[in-house]
Amino acid sequence: MSSQFTSSLLISSAGTELGLELVVDGDPVSKPYIDMTIAAMAAAGVPLWRSGYERYAVPGAARYRGGDITVEPDASGMSYFLAAAAITGGRVTIPGINSDSVQGDVGLVTAFADMGCSTSSDPTGTTLTGGPLTGIDIDMSNMPDVAPTLAVVSAYARGTTHITGIGNLRVKECDRIDAVSTELRKMGVSVDTTEDTMTVHGGGEPQGAVIDTYDDHRIAMAFAVAGLRTPGVIIRDPACVTKSFPDFWDRFESLRGGR
Repeated sequence: MSSQFTSSLLISSAGTELGLELVVDGDPVSKPYIDMTIAAMAAAGVPLWRSGYERYAVPGAARYRGGDITVEPDASGMSYFLAAAAITGGRVTIPGINSDSVQGDVGLVTAFADMGCSTSSDPTGTTLTGGPLTGIDIDMSNMPDVAPTLAVVSAYARGTTHITGIGNLRVKECDRIDAVSTELRKMGVSVDTTEDTMTVHGGGEPQGAVIDTYDDHRIAMAFAVAGLRTPGVIIRDPACVTKSFPDFWDRFESLRGGR
């Protein structure tokens, strides 16, 4: 149900006397996070053998090596600022992360490009400029954490956006499929759901509403984007963002550019 189980076992295996042999039953979700884990372990001196996403082996008595580590910006966190540009027709640049990143959530840049935004990426960062948006069909199994962000943006796109591969969103901090669809419907947006899909019917102009966040940071931040375009969006329990982005509201306010 989550790549976090695989990552935690691999990370904690270093230093064990006999090492670890791990077999994953079934096709894991959020595969890029496993790639990130393996890359970080290798950079810290722990060798690891793998066969796809099913079998892994870490030798016994492996040890992490100290050193300097550069942590690039969080692609999940940057999604809300990309979304802000997407629905307002503005432009945003996120320094320090580009299309070479192994973070799965970087794929949201491509998704927004498919919807009609202009994007560019170079070694210094990623830039997105909003434009007229059109709905898309997209498999988000490698980037489920940003599916709520895409769903909110889809409410402002012409046509229908069909999101698949997101069944594990039902076992996050809340049932995010149910939460996002419920709150979008409050705004007058038509949404259809199944166990692992969400279909957002755009084309109208969403209405202001009081948004329940379900004590889930991603619901709060995704619907904050809607408030940039739609008057009367009120976020309940805004402090829930502290789990992953403590200064989110200050950063988001900075988008006003001093106006």
